[in-house]
Amino acid sequence: MGERICSALPLLLLALIHLGLVAAQAPKSPWQTLSGNPPSVIAKGGFSGMFPDSSLLSYKASYLTGAADTVSWCDVRLTKDGVGICLPEIDLANCTNIQTIYPDGKNNYIVNGVSTQGWFSVDYSFNDLVPVSLVQGILSRTDKFDRNLYPILTVDDVDSKAKPSAYWVNVQHDVFYKQHNLSMRNYLLSLSRDVSLNYISSPEVAFLSSLAGKLKSKTKLIFRFMEEDDIEPSTNVTYGSLLKNLTFIKTFASGVLVPKHYVWPVTSDRYLQPHSSFVLDAHKEALEVFASGFANDAFFSYNYSYDPIAEYLSFVDNGEFSVDGVLTEFPITASEAIGCFSHTNMNKSEHGKPIVISNNGASGVYPDCTDLAYQQAVKDGADFIDCPVQVTQDGILICMSSINLMDVTTVVKSAFSSRISSIPEIQSNPGIFTFNLTWDEIQKLRPAISNPEAKYLLYRNPRYKNAGNFMKLSDFLGFAKDNALSGVVIKIENAAFLAENLGYSVTDDVITTLKDSGYNNQTGQEVMVQSANSSVLIKFKQQTKYTLLYMIDESIGDAVTSSVEDIKKFAHSVAIGKKSIFPVSQQFIIGQTELVQKLQSAGLAVYVYLLQNEFVSQAWDFLSDPAVEINGFVQGAGVDGLITDFPRTAVAYKGNSCLKLGDKAPVYMNPVQPGGLLQLMDPMAEPPALAPLPVLQVSDVVEAPLPVASSKPSTATPPTPQPSGGPRRMVISLFSSVAILFCFLII
Repeated sequence: MGERICSALPLLLLALIHLGLVAAQAPKSPWQTLSGNPPSVIAKGGFSGMFPDSSLLSYKASYLTGAADTVSWCDVRLTKDGVGICLPEIDLANCTNIQTIYPDGKNNYIVNGVSTQGWFSVDYSFNDLVPVSLVQGILSRTDKFDRNLYPILTVDDVDSKAKPSAYWVNVQHDVFYKQHNLSMRNYLLSLSRDVSLNYISSPEVAFLSSLAGKLKSKTKLIFRFMEEDDIEPSTNVTYGSLLKNLTFIKTFASGVLVPKHYVWPVTSDRYLQPHSSFVLDAHKEALEVFASGFANDAFFSYNYSYDPIAEYLSFVDNGEFSVDGVLTEFPITASEAIGCFSHTNMNKSEHGKPIVISNNGASGVYPDCTDLAYQQAVKDGADFIDCPVQVTQDGILICMSSINLMDVTTVVKSAFSSRISSIPEIQSNPGIFTFNLTWDEIQKLRPAISNPEAKYLLYRNPRYKNAGNFMKLSDFLGFAKDNALSGVVIKIENAAFLAENLGYSVTDDVITTLKDSGYNNQTGQEVMVQSANSSVLIKFKQQTKYTLLYMIDESIGDAVTSSVEDIKKFAHSVAIGKKSIFPVSQQFIIGQTELVQKLQSAGLAVYVYLLQNEFVSQAWDFLSDPAVEINGFVQGAGVDGLITDFPRTAVAYKGNSCLKLGDKAPVYMNPVQPGGLLQLMDPMAEPPALAPLPVLQVSDVVEAPLPVASSKPSTATPPTPQPSGGPRRMVISLFSSVAILFCFLII
């Protein structure tokens, strides 16, 4: 009998599988969240990074531009008549125009043991607040949408008007409302009968404990951790102490919300430390973990190189753990990171379009044109690395982003600071130029990282601001040949000046160096020669077969057909500035030119410059998101390539999984509509009309041939124009001293 049962088991198993009674093993989720589902995107007050926090436009924009399942977050405040409203701050003056409506309404209360002045919801009925409107509370963000006079919304309004797919309410100060005889607990219990609340969070243990078991089963209670040294008001212990007892937290909550540095600690100078074990520890206790504090325009770790997607990925796709959700003021960026940039192979090199060309190497990470900047650009996956060619006093070709050493080195702090001179043909200000020093002397200097947005206190990688070594052109070419690159870009400027004043032909010397480095016979890597001077490219066309890139170094709105025809005679491609594609007024895009299509129709490839990750470098329409900006130029404008200080960001964009989806790509990967933000703005708040951009004429393109010169510079430094008369000499001396002092301060 037993033998018959055993022999029948295989047949029985096959039958059960055929009937679907034995489930096949489910494929393992790529997500390391507690549930195995993708992390949630929680939009703090909607799309509050762009629009007034908790306004109807902000809430609607969060899911119209982000993932369809974006969770809407409301910070609940109570009015004196017990109405729940959504406001990001307990002091209404920080997020509304209440000071204008009720100038005498300022009061002083104790909030969590701290004496606090301001305008408080508990002093007003909801009807009192009807004339009050929401404003952007972050000064670094645009206030153009404040003129729309968005009303304060009740918690019910958000549900009925914004219709979020999921709703998260946060109660920050329950004890404060109790002091004013208002019950947040009773309010939420009543609200939950009519409004579906997916999450309720609070930093107060007693408040959450009072709700446990009183709500619908699908409502999750989330304990919000504040800073570790802060005191939790109901237990009178620090949040750091509660952090060590997650088992206790699990008795009344199903998840925790923590500042992002709980997961990735950051040093005082804003560099990442090794991640903590917090997420893994919480998951062991069956607690979901949500991280807060994400904003594209906030200061975050230098390790991310101002790329907010890189920051999100460190929380959701690091190979060891994933948080279960992120609280963000820019939900589009979190949606991109989770939906398109996660679980991609960054190590896979694909040199297809758009072509990624470095600008002075990875100059957003290391000082321009140093060995470290070039190594980083290659590591990041750049298709082409670039060398802006300069010449030293002893005739050595080097890679240096500026002919003026004061811009990119520590020369003003060196023994060579006295070699300052004024050369109006190069620049209006005095400088210390590469041809003023020998190669050996330049090697004694240290590089200085470029900080194009220093006036906004946005600095690049300060620990390495003077790191790396300068490179000769020949060394650069040797380095490039040893790496998997599509090619190199050789930039040449000031060729006419060098020929006329030093008797030196930089073009001839570059051609010789390329030949000596084996690039005449090399077929594996392309040589692209870039210049803003047609005379330079014409000479290369006459003597070489290299690809020629013409840089238009001013913003233009169009080009006459004859100028395009002239460019075709000496160039294969054109580099144009961002504003030549998307003109802006007060950093708002006002439209799109047809320049890219015109140049491409003439058979010229088009590259856009200069892409930077710092949010202040981008038009408001790109939502402080480098990926949105890149997508606008690639998908919206159709450029062929990107010239960037941050190759890794551009390469990551090329590798995102949504590029292959075509029409099925998610809404957050659609290119921005040029001028779209203007349509959401009150007409009285619109930026001023932009004067027409100049049109490129034939006279802008055509140049006289380069003067005949030798392949070695003369040993004499070009004469410095001397002022006549004492007073004028004094002015120049003072100006030179100020220039040196300024450079000394920023290096």
